[in-house]
Amino acid sequence: SAAGVLVCLLEYPRSRRKKGSTMERCGQKYLTAVVKLFGPLTRNYYVRAVLHAALAVPAGFLLSTILGTVCLGIASGIYLLAAVRGEEWRPIEQKPRERPQVGGTIKQPPSNPPPRPPPDARKKQPEVGG
Repeated sequence: SAAGVLVCLLEYPRSRRKKGSTMERCGQKYLTAVVKLFGPLTRNYYVRAVLHAALAVPAGFLLSTILGTVCLGIASGIYLLAAVRGEEWRPIEQKPRERPQVGGTIKQPPSNPPPRPPPDARKKQPEVGG
């Protein structure tokens, strides 16, 4: 049970991607602070691979926990592969939003006039109600 809580606390905060944007999970910023607190022990994927493999060993002795053992073993293999490729956990940090300056967003005014309907469609329609 304590191992499950440990794995959940470690796995809940998403890592920031190298390219593109990553959506932060609800309430992730609080757990991100905890994961950052432990530094290289939680950021390094080699450590996570060993931790998952170590947690899988005692769970493998009971038939009722064999599915959890398989999941932890697969997670350990994935973390090991990611560590070999040079990946590590990086926190998602909010960048301060820059306020757009009025007038600074319009680069150049449009040179063409807006499209207009043909002349026959512009004629006033006869009023129906009166």
